[in-house]
Amino acid sequence: MRKRLKGVLGVFLILAFLSAPDSTGAALPLHHDLLPAVTGAYQYGLYGYDNPAILTYLHQPDFYFTWSNKENTASSSTNTSEIKKWGFFGALPRLGFGMVHEETASGSVIDYRLSTAAGNRSFAAGLGYGWSRGDTEHFARDRLLTVGFLARPTRWLSVGAAGYHGLSRGEQQVAIDLALRPRGNEMLTIYTGLRMDKGERFAEGRWALGFIYEGLPGVRIIWQILENNLTLGASVSLGRFGYARHVRSERGDGRAATTTTHGIRFGAYDRTFKDRYLRRGKNYLYLDLRGDLQYRRSRFFDSSNTLQGILQSIAEAERDPTIGGIALNLSGMNISPVMKWEIRERLREFQKTGKRVLVYIDRCGITDYHLASVADYILMDPRGNVSLTGFAAHRTYLKGTLEKLGIGVEEIRFSTYKSAMEWLTREEMSGADREQHQRLVDVSYELVRTDVMTARGITKISYELLVNRVGFIDPETALKYNLVDAVGRWDEIHKYIEELEGKKRPLINPSTMPVRNEPFDDYWGEPPQIAVFYALGVCDLDTGIGARRLAYEIRRAGKNRRVKAIVFRVDSPGGDALAADLVAEALREAGKKKPVIVSQGEYAASGGYWISMYGDTILSAPHTITGSIGVITGWFYDKGFKEKIGLSTDVVKRGHFADFGFGIWLPLVNIHLADRPLRKEEYEILEARSAGLYEEFLRKAAEGRGMEYEEIKPYAQGRVWSGQDAVEIGLVDEIGSLADAIRIAVKKAGIPRGEKFRIVEYPAMGGFSATVITRQLLGIEEKESDPLLEAVKFRTRYIGEPVPVLPLEFIMP
Repeated sequence: MRKRLKGVLGVFLILAFLSAPDSTGAALPLHHDLLPAVTGAYQYGLYGYDNPAILTYLHQPDFYFTWSNKENTASSSTNTSEIKKWGFFGALPRLGFGMVHEETASGSVIDYRLSTAAGNRSFAAGLGYGWSRGDTEHFARDRLLTVGFLARPTRWLSVGAAGYHGLSRGEQQVAIDLALRPRGNEMLTIYTGLRMDKGERFAEGRWALGFIYEGLPGVRIIWQILENNLTLGASVSLGRFGYARHVRSERGDGRAATTTTHGIRFGAYDRTFKDRYLRRGKNYLYLDLRGDLQYRRSRFFDSSNTLQGILQSIAEAERDPTIGGIALNLSGMNISPVMKWEIRERLREFQKTGKRVLVYIDRCGITDYHLASVADYILMDPRGNVSLTGFAAHRTYLKGTLEKLGIGVEEIRFSTYKSAMEWLTREEMSGADREQHQRLVDVSYELVRTDVMTARGITKISYELLVNRVGFIDPETALKYNLVDAVGRWDEIHKYIEELEGKKRPLINPSTMPVRNEPFDDYWGEPPQIAVFYALGVCDLDTGIGARRLAYEIRRAGKNRRVKAIVFRVDSPGGDALAADLVAEALREAGKKKPVIVSQGEYAASGGYWISMYGDTILSAPHTITGSIGVITGWFYDKGFKEKIGLSTDVVKRGHFADFGFGIWLPLVNIHLADRPLRKEEYEILEARSAGLYEEFLRKAAEGRGMEYEEIKPYAQGRVWSGQDAVEIGLVDEIGSLADAIRIAVKKAGIPRGEKFRIVEYPAMGGFSATVITRQLLGIEEKESDPLLEAVKFRTRYIGEPVPVLPLEFIMP
C-alpha cells in the first residue's frame, strides 16, 4: 500500500510541476469558509477540494451546491447583503471535482479543483490540482497543488493534514485537524484545527475549536470558534437529499459582518431520521431465488445469487427499520438441501424481530417445501404442485459394464464403511453401506417432518398420510391440509402482502435498502475483518479446492492483523491427502493466532473432514454428510480393453518398479488405465501405505477434536455421519449455518455486539467469468461437465494412491 501511495504522489507532483505556467497571483484560492467545521471532522469535507484524502470515505456518487450571502454592518449605516460566492462539488469514491465562483474587488473568479485519493479508511493520501479563470484583465491567481493525508487508526480518533502549494509564486499553507469521538460513533465529534501560512510560527497560526452533534440520524448541529469568528450551523439529511446552513459572525476593526452559507446535497444516501421514525416497516424486501445458488461470483457481469449474499440480505433486512417483511419467490429454485436449510434458519431468526415472511411456490419438491414452510404466509400457484414423496438414496454400479469393456478394478481398503470403490467392484450395496445410507435418509426425513409439522400445525398422522398416500399434492389439497395459505400468482403478490399486513407495502430490492447504502463516516478507520474462506469441490492441489493457493491465502490471513477471525466453509467430498493436509496445516497454524470456525456445507467428509478437523468450533447442518475418516486405494488396469479398441502398448525399462502404473491414456476423455494388475509385492506396498495414511488420519482427527485415539476409532471406519449424529459422537461441535459460524467468529474475536465488522471472502474471485459472459451477454449456455466422467478421471489420475474420498453419488448432483 505504501509503495502505491508513493507512486501516485510522485506521478501527480511531476505532472503538476510540468504544467505550471509562469504567472503571478493573489492569495491561494482555498475557500475554507464554505465549510462550517474542519475537514477531518465534517463528513466528506468539500469532496476533496480541501483535503483529497477524505474521498476514501465517500461510498457513492454525490453532489453539493453551496452559496454564501454576506451582510456588512457599520456603526452608522444599514445592513447590506450580497452573494459573495457559490460553489459546486461532485465526487465519485476516490475522485472529486469542485469549482467555486467568487466576486472579488477586481472582478469574478472561478477556482477549479480535481482531486483523487488512495488508501483505506485507516490511512489515506490524496492529491489535488487546481487552476483559476477570471473575467478581468486584473485577474491573476496561482495554480495550486494540494497534498492531503487522513489517519484514523481507531474509531475514536481522526488526524488530517493538507498542504497547499502555489506552483509559480511558491505560496504555501498547511492545515492540520484533530478530531475525537468520545462514544466511538457519529453522535458527538469534538475537534480542533490549525492553519498556518508559509513563514508563520506555530503560535501565529489560526486555531479552530468546535463540535458536531448528531442526536438524530442525519440531523447535525455545528458550533465552531475561529479567532474572533463564531460559526453556528445545522444540516438535515432526508436520505439522498440534504440541506445545510451555517452562519459565521466576524468582528474586528469596529466592524461586524455576518456570512450565511447554504448548501444543498443530492446523490449519495445519508443517514436520516425519516427512515428510523417516519418510514418504519414501510417496505418489503424482495428476494428472487430462481436458478442456482453459488458460493462465489465474479466481480463484473455476474448477477448470480450467492449463499452469503442471501444470508446477508436477510440480516440487513432484520436491522433495517424500513423493512417490515420479506417476500421470497422460490419459482425455478435450484439449491442444495443444506443451503435451503441455512436460509430457512436465518429466516426464523428474522421472524423473531416481529417481521414477517411471505413465500411464493409453484412446482416444489420436499426440500423446497421445507424452506417454504418457515413462512408466515405461503402463496401457491394455481397450476403448481408440492411433491412430498420422502427421501431416497440410490447408487449406480458399473462392475458388469467394466467387465464387458475389459477394464479391471482392484481396491485396497481397511474400513468397513469406506464404500468409495463399491460402485466399481459390486453390483449392490454392501450391508455396511446400506446401513449408513439408510441413516442419512432417516435424518433428512425426520428433520423435514418435524419442521413442517411445527411450522404449519400439521399432525404426524396427516403428514405421513400426505407422504405415503398422496405424494403429489395439488393446490386444493394443499389448502385443505394447511400446507399453503392461498392460491395465486406471483404478479398478485402485492395483494397478498396487503392481506397479511393490513396495508400496502412496496417491494424493494436488496441493493436499495437504506442499511446497505449507509455512509462510512459513522465508523472511523477500517472495521475489523472476518475472513470467510471457501474450500469447494474435490481436494486437489490445483483444481477443486485449489489447495496450493488456498493454504497460501489462509497463512496470509493468519498474519493479517486486520483479520480477527477465520470462517472456513467446506463443501468437499475429499480427494488427495496431500492437498487436504496442506490446507489443514495452514488452518492449524492460523488457529494459533486467531479463532478458526469451520462451517460444513452439503458434504465435508473424508478429505473434506480432514480439512475441517482443526477448527476451534465445527458447525454442520443436521443433514450435512461428514466424517468418513478412512482411505481407499484403487487400481484400474487393462483386462482386454486395448484389444477391443485396437490399441497396443510397449515399454522398455530399467528398475523393477519402473513400469508401475504404465498404461494407456484414453483419448478425448483423458482417462488412464494401467497395463496390468498389481503384482503381489506392489499390492503389499500399497496396502502398507494405505494403512499408514489411515493411521495418520485417525491420529490427526483425534488431535484436532481433542479426543483420545481409541475414543475416536469406533467412529472412523470410513463411515459417513449426518451432522446431527456427528454432534452426538464428537466429530462436530454444534448444529449451525454459515451465518451462525460468522456470529461465533465475531464473538470469539472479541468484537462487541452491534459493532461494525467487514466480511472478506477468499480466495479472491476474478473480474470476469467466461461462463457468465457467454450466458448473460451472448445467451449461450455452457455445457456442464459430466460428473461421472470427472469422478472416473480423478480416480484414474490418482491410480495406486490411497485417497480420502467419498463415493461417487456424493459428487453427482
